[in-house]
Amino acid sequence: MPATSSLTPLEENPGVSYIMPILNEAAHIEDAVRSILAQDYPGPKEIVLALGPSTDGTNEIVGRLQAGEPRLRSVTSPTGRTPAGLNLALDASRYPVIIRVDAHTELEPHYTARGVATLRRTGAADVGGLMDAQGRTPFQRAVAAAYVSPLGLGGAAYHSGAPEGPAESAYLGVFRREALDAVGHFEETLWRGQDWDMCLRLRQAGYDVWFDPGLKVTYWPRSSWSKLVRQFYAAGIWRAELARRHKEGKSVRHFIPPLLVGGLAAGTAAGALTISGATRSWPAWLKLPAAAAALLPAFYAAGVAGTSATAKADLTASERLLLCIVLPSIHVSWGLGYLRGRLLGAAGTVDTSRRKS
Repeated sequence: MPATSSLTPLEENPGVSYIMPILNEAAHIEDAVRSILAQDYPGPKEIVLALGPSTDGTNEIVGRLQAGEPRLRSVTSPTGRTPAGLNLALDASRYPVIIRVDAHTELEPHYTARGVATLRRTGAADVGGLMDAQGRTPFQRAVAAAYVSPLGLGGAAYHSGAPEGPAESAYLGVFRREALDAVGHFEETLWRGQDWDMCLRLRQAGYDVWFDPGLKVTYWPRSSWSKLVRQFYAAGIWRAELARRHKEGKSVRHFIPPLLVGGLAAGTAAGALTISGATRSWPAWLKLPAAAAALLPAFYAAGVAGTSATAKADLTASERLLLCIVLPSIHVSWGLGYLRGRLLGAAGTVDTSRRKS
């Protein structure tokens, strides 16, 4: 369905501002910036980085890059929180197309040209494409495989792919500044999930959010198990916060991980009681559900093993074994986070996976 709010037609090669909040990204920031500078796009370009209080040398790397590149500018982001940084960079930018970039991402050379062309062709306010998760280490490659697996993060079009067309949300996003000005800045009380909230407000204002599978961004997942778990625990909490705030923020697929956590807990308890002999005196009507619950962890483990063995990704045997660890780590941490968020709200939860240690 066409959008009910129209935008001023874009010129052929409008100026583009890339905005990026960064905190402790010394391992990724240089590659991310260079992928932007290498964009095959003839229009004017600028990069505005929102520098959080990094402790790993990130800001020193940025300073070195700025010394030789006038298109690279920065603003100070005292809190280091993503939505605050996005808004500070947005305020400091000047061009009519805004491209949100993350330090863990690298843009393909034609990303900007394709994104601008899709904005012009569709009249959308925000265009997004595929998150192409990749890994440099065996652990990262296992996580990347989980990102595209139906048993991993399956659901959103930008993970698994979908036909081109209107979408609920967009990964990162190629925005029309005009639309952002109309609906307001990123919601700074949402330390995670602010992109989804922005897309909701755009759609509520009558604009189109558009998925274009021809757009692809390379994404580098967290590099360690502890960071992965912390990332997805925080993601679950903030997803629940979105569900608390917006009726549109609820989806059946969001209840699967917390139900899984409950089932695994019940199954483990039932198994322990059965092994200990505590269920011998129970009536038959209670023994049967207990026995069924005790099988849940085994069924889940079999599903994880089968998914890891048959994953389409080009993985070594050891990486498939790592995938057997990664999948439940994502499910359980996200599910626990979602339960906590639904019960207590986000309450200022910080994604500690972005810290130096």
